[in-house]
Amino acid sequence: MGFNVSDVDGTAGWTLQEWQGAWRSGALNLQQVMQPFMTDAADPVWISRLDESLLASQIEHLQARLDSVNGDLDRLPLYGIPFAIKDNIDAAGWITTAGCPQFAYRAKQDATTVARLRAAGGILVGKTNLDQFATGLVGTRSPYGEVPNAIHPDYLSGGSSSGSAVAVAKGWVPFSLGTDTAGSGRVPAAFNNIVGLKPTRGWLSTSGVVPACRTLDCVSVFALTVADAWQIARLAGGYDPTDPYSRADVVQPSSLPATLRLAYPAQLDFKGDAAAEGCFNDAVDGLRAMGAQLTAIDFTAFRTLAALLYEGPWVAERFAVIEQLLDREPTAVHPVVRQIVESARNFSACDAFRSEYRRAELARQITLALGDFDALVVPTTPSIFTRDQVREAPIALNSRLGEFTNFTNLADLSALAVPAGWRGDGLPAGITFISTAGRDGTLARIAQRWQAQRGLSLGATGRALPVQVDGDALVGDEPDDTIRLAVVGAHLCGMPLNHQLTSRHARLLETTQTQACYRLYALAGTVPPKPGLVRAADGQSIEVEVWSLSPPAFASFVAEVPAPLGIGTLELVDGRLVKGFICEPCALEGATDITAFGGWRAYRAAVAD
Repeated sequence: MGFNVSDVDGTAGWTLQEWQGAWRSGALNLQQVMQPFMTDAADPVWISRLDESLLASQIEHLQARLDSVNGDLDRLPLYGIPFAIKDNIDAAGWITTAGCPQFAYRAKQDATTVARLRAAGGILVGKTNLDQFATGLVGTRSPYGEVPNAIHPDYLSGGSSSGSAVAVAKGWVPFSLGTDTAGSGRVPAAFNNIVGLKPTRGWLSTSGVVPACRTLDCVSVFALTVADAWQIARLAGGYDPTDPYSRADVVQPSSLPATLRLAYPAQLDFKGDAAAEGCFNDAVDGLRAMGAQLTAIDFTAFRTLAALLYEGPWVAERFAVIEQLLDREPTAVHPVVRQIVESARNFSACDAFRSEYRRAELARQITLALGDFDALVVPTTPSIFTRDQVREAPIALNSRLGEFTNFTNLADLSALAVPAGWRGDGLPAGITFISTAGRDGTLARIAQRWQAQRGLSLGATGRALPVQVDGDALVGDEPDDTIRLAVVGAHLCGMPLNHQLTSRHARLLETTQTQACYRLYALAGTVPPKPGLVRAADGQSIEVEVWSLSPPAFASFVAEVPAPLGIGTLELVDGRLVKGFICEPCALEGATDITAFGGWRAYRAAVAD
């Protein structure tokens, strides 16, 4: 008998808002909620699941987080909420396999995205199955078993993030993390009637993720609703200095015009799948009924770029990850994956550069083509196949599924896949909204409006979409005039003066570092203990937290800052300039230089020891 989360306390298929409300009301018990995940029942959705030790360590961490915010659950928006991650993403103490037992290792620390979700109160309950080494859009290329579709088990679940999608579609967890290089965060969403958010590259850190194509990879989010996917992306995203491909402030402020301007492909080939074609045509009619203007555009550049991903030298990025394993133990790699990855041996360095020049050319054409539109809408896939069909033609059918997804990361685009409706044969179909880098918020607003208008049931749960008061508002919306403030000492999370931020409804945006041009001192005689940050030619990077405040809140906060401290302008490691704490030189008399600790938190921990 397979894994099944029984409807403990009625939580199966809950959205984030329902989870949050239940925890605030005191209606749930943490041990009871997590118990169903601690089972030995086999199920191909999961590669590893929660055990008593992993739960105990997370509860201890969660209690420490709760204490640090004085029990304020508003500061821990994911408190006690279970989530899953694709098993190419690290979590401290868990085994990472990337779908290959011979590749497995025990992770020593969380991937950045996982750390941020746990810091928000989430509980990791399992790591999910995938097409091995994230190579595939089908969900069948794993030694841990094929993952069946959540709606109809004879059909593909989609890949490579198959397990993550199905765990959400069945209502076992309200959200999960996948990855997306060629469509792995969108194809499974379409096949399982859920939402798949493929962010702008660099918004969600890939630090702690086993690479597929490192220059293209994204961490993606699956959820039952657009609102939930957006909230998770906001919590997990942000600049990460440990990821060389991370980008600061990449997501732009967003709003929707009175009339949406949407493009769609003038050349659409559904390869004879009349049900898929009918569903997309119905979606186009539905968008027009919403008041959107739709324009057909030439899709040649998109299709040409999509073909480059597997026909070009980018497959060498996959080869670089597992080259030693292939040389040492080639049979450890799934035969279809091995056939694809070993084709990298056919490409030269010259081939790589020629293809990069062609990629840049096509990407520029695509950017120009999208310039007059709020988004491009495409079928997420041109069809859906049974698992038996894919066994007969594993590469050809997989390639067909990527026609509307493969180009996205190569062209540096953002994308959000949403359910479109039910095909005539009872299977789910999806559409994807696509735009240029940084327009993730615009896509979320469009997709949220679409989901509300469509009113489809959630995943395979049969549950109705919750009613939204304001269909265009996004969780975490900030006014354009908010001020960013970097704090370095007693105002950090869990420190004695943090309440001066939280009482003003400030929002923690990220933990990052300054440029390597500062020195940090423990000031003498301050109560509570405080540091002083001073610009210096022989400095180093110092850890800071960046918070967002409204202008009135910022003004009242500054009024409380005592001399010799003050608020000036700090330079962050990525070159951004934000407001932050500075110290008058006169305060350094009797102070201790603690720069070598790299931050106030590390220094205080050392003193406590």
